[in-house]
Amino acid sequence: MVKTERTFSLNDGRRIPAVGFGTWPLTGVDATRTVGAALEVGYRLIDTAARYENEKEVGAGLRASGLPRHELFVTTKLRGADHGYRSTLRALDESLERLGLGEVDLYLIHWPLPRLGLYVESWKAMIELRERGKARSIGVSNFEPEHIDALIEATGVVPAVNQVELHPEFSQPALRSYHSKKGIVTEAWRPLGKGGSLQDPVVGAIARKHGRAPAQIILRWEHELGVVAIPKTESVERMRENLSIFDFELDEEDRARMASLDRGARQAGDPSSHEEL
Repeated sequence: MVKTERTFSLNDGRRIPAVGFGTWPLTGVDATRTVGAALEVGYRLIDTAARYENEKEVGAGLRASGLPRHELFVTTKLRGADHGYRSTLRALDESLERLGLGEVDLYLIHWPLPRLGLYVESWKAMIELRERGKARSIGVSNFEPEHIDALIEATGVVPAVNQVELHPEFSQPALRSYHSKKGIVTEAWRPLGKGGSLQDPVVGAIARKHGRAPAQIILRWEHELGVVAIPKTESVERMRENLSIFDFELDEEDRARMASLDRGARQAGDPSSHEEL
């Protein structure tokens, strides 16, 4: 087992594992089996969402592992259709029932959906959920600074995490700088991109230099940026590789070459216009 104890501090006093396991788009028995395999390899942060429609299967994988609850860090997310104060309270109860848990470690607003104009009301409900102990930490996903500023202005509560698209071709330096100033942990979904970065000759050269797989170079680079990464794979070999990034370091030249890969190339929805419910 590759299990690591590496964590990052959150602004609410808790800690989050430095590398986690993403579960989108796993469904059905594949989700249960793959989550179980990830936990056996050593992952402790498991990321899901109501929108993924796999919470029940993810929960089954958590239970089947036999691991004590305090060793797990479970994240789920509020879907767009449930934005609003009362609906957010209800939505987490429904997620907890599907997961078979009494609380989650991290609850995120999945997208801001500014067209609806309800994300601040949802944030107020999430603060209440944290106070009730149903969500140990709360945060957001795919939020831009103006969305986060609105939350802080309305409530005074800063999200612990913002989970966003981040990979070598879209490394979000301005957003990461904003997060650093606010004490927000940056978490990367699609941390390896759609696979193109794995074939990049710069990544390949750095991988050969360190005797590592290209994915390990990318994940190590993100770790050194202070980013939590949640790669997803169904291959147990790749799971082990993705978790084995803590016994080597990149040098200054490596980091500069990795930074040069940024093309500002977003691969998914724009948070300011994304409308998926």
